[in-house]
Amino acid sequence: MTDESQAPVILITGGSRGVGAATARLAAAQGYDVAISFVANESAARSVASDVEALGRRALPVRADNADPAQVAALFAAIDKAFGRLDVLVNNAAMLARQSRLEDLDFERVRRVFAVNSIGPILCAQQAVKRMSTRYNGRGGSVINISSASARLGSPNEYVDYAASKGAVETFTTGFAKEVAREGIRVNCIRPGHIYTEMHASGGEPDRVNRVKDTVPMGRGGQPEEVARAILWLASAEASFITGTFLDVTGGK
Repeated sequence: MTDESQAPVILITGGSRGVGAATARLAAAQGYDVAISFVANESAARSVASDVEALGRRALPVRADNADPAQVAALFAAIDKAFGRLDVLVNNAAMLARQSRLEDLDFERVRRVFAVNSIGPILCAQQAVKRMSTRYNGRGGSVINISSASARLGSPNEYVDYAASKGAVETFTTGFAKEVAREGIRVNCIRPGHIYTEMHASGGEPDRVNRVKDTVPMGRGGQPEEVARAILWLASAEASFITGTFLDVTGGK
């Protein structure tokens, strides 16, 4: 086998923009071959893939809806075919809907938010376990779930449904980490705070980080690359005795 085939493989869901795209680029710079999933913006996903390839690594962009079990299964099958291994899963794909008070939340909106943000990471983790776990003759691996400071803060008057869906991700992290701790898989969670990404536009306020940055002890919003560095540190051997933990990347908030 060539050295190329021995490169570690990372899957980043929602990898076409924001934190996911930054993580893909940094992972490639650190020597990973990179798979990313995306839902809508194929040109953005291909742009990220081109950046990965420009760094000398292999890239695999796959259209897959996190909330659809069949599409998730097809995503992992594509990774099997292209790379034949999986070392790191970053459960980053998530959605945000427009800012709203609780009593005005539409049922379909809430169902979709939980399907993508809470059930999606579980579906991906199920597939990852079957490839990573020593129970299935895997070589071990690392799963990083992306939560949000909103899971602690609740996001009142903005997106209580999003915050609650991220709270579910955190409880899932705790249980999943304990379940696979003796099977070579570490499971950890990152809580980003106010980060400059396109996601805020989905909530109806593209400039939200600038509005709230003075509430952050460090007095500024974070950059996607700052979250990416935390993700890849937890994924690395430097974090070899760390599982079931939560790392805030929030500027102190």
